[in-house]
Amino acid sequence: MDVALASMALSQSQLMTNVSIAVLKNSMDTVEVSADSMIKMMEQSVTPNVGQTIDIKL
Repeated sequence: MDVALASMALSQSQLMTNVSIAVLKNSMDTVEVSADSMIKMMEQSVTPNVGQTIDIKL
């Protein structure tokens, strides 16, 4: 195996690693946003008296 071929293989391996890391970071950001949204929804649903009574005028 010559030096040029080994260099190209290493470069390609580094590129694939960098791409995999970038995709993983993007996925982690998406999951973080989803988790934040879920936490906000759960915080809003903790009011126990909301929706238990109905005001009706006849």
